Amino acid sequence: MFSLLRRNRDIRLVFGAQVVSFAGDWFTFVALAGLVEDRTKSAFLVSCVLVSMTLPGLLMSPVAGSFADRFDRRKILVTISVLQAVSALGLLLYGVAGIWITFASQSVIAALASFVGPATSASVPNLTDNESDLRLAAALFGSTWGIMLAVGAALGGVFAAAFGRNAAFLADAVSFAVAGILFACVRTPMQSHDVSSTAPKPRPIADMKEAIHLAKHDKIILSLMGSKLTFAVGAGIVSQLAVLASTAFHVGDAGRGLLIGVRGIGSGLGPILGARIAGRDMKRLLTVCGYAGLLFSVCYLGAAASPFIWMAAIFIGLAHLSGGAQWTLSTLGLQMQSPDHIRGRVLAGDMALVNTMIACTSLMAGGVSQVLGVRSTIVIFAGAAAVASVLYIASTSSIRQSLRNETPHQ
Repeated sequence: MFSLLRRNRDIRLVFGAQVVSFAGDWFTFVALAGLVEDRTKSAFLVSCVLVSMTLPGLLMSPVAGSFADRFDRRKILVTISVLQAVSALGLLLYGVAGIWITFASQSVIAALASFVGPATSASVPNLTDNESDLRLAAALFGSTWGIMLAVGAALGGVFAAAFGRNAAFLADAVSFAVAGILFACVRTPMQSHDVSSTAPKPRPIADMKEAIHLAKHDKIILSLMGSKLTFAVGAGIVSQLAVLASTAFHVGDAGRGLLIGVRGIGSGLGPILGARIAGRDMKRLLTVCGYAGLLFSVCYLGAAASPFIWMAAIFIGLAHLSGGAQWTLSTLGLQMQSPDHIRGRVLAGDMALVNTMIACTSLMAGGVSQVLGVRSTIVIFAGAAAVASVLYIASTSSIRQSLRNETPHQ
């Protein structure tokens, strides 16, 4: 992976933009979760922090996917980064406008971020020279999210405790500005088709129907888009990590940063391990996606039963080792299987599905946690994710069998 960064200037720039942006995001998440819990004493509202980071993406995904396929992806990324920097400054206004301004600002940031994911992911195949580099790039970018979650959350907890939450929010705004500068320096065209020849007016509904039509007629794409949903069924419990730290283990922002940080360590290592196991085999990739979701569930059950925070941290790290592998491999599969002219819409649709499920399970997890407590909530949602994973493994068995029977040249 590091050889790819040395060889490919534009991948290096996009990687750098994601590093600083993700770090700022997780600085904000730790500070915002702690702020909401301290001000409201509500587990449900803490879960709404994660919802504010996911649900707006669902609402904007049809537009974002259409934009990623119809307009210059580099210009999209630069413009969106600037707008996110401005929106992040709104997080500083809670002292005069109330706690709800933080939810509003974070929702705007998340809505804008829905443009970044499809534009970046759809561009990666065009910034790499061959399939081998594409696989390295997929593992690299998948690991970046997790590693910066670990670094950003861990440092974010310490940073917020040392310098205050306003400093963490300001750091987030600066990170978006830096990301915009790095995106602006990319030279290679970020799409292979000529956007100047396509209709300048986006057609969100019609464009997403085209992506849905492709998925319906390509069982591999449909299976890859369903993979993340098994993770998302249980992902609502992630919104309760801050609550787990404070109510079960009686620690503050530093403890919240630890549990969120080990999630990032797992998510950072998972894509590398998953890419090595799956190799170049689509059948094996689908298999890893299924069993990784099951392992995610089992490890969260272990976290729920842990008597010590360090033990819970180990289980959470292992859970997201599996979740990171599943997430990155399903995205890699979609990058490989989807044509460039529609790839942005396919990836946007994938994110819309998973964000919908994460938002719903986060809201439900917050409500259940308020009534039954955080440990019981984790058990319930981890169990539901385990059932979803078993069903996914069973439902994709025929597809994996057909891939096994294909000859190498097919």
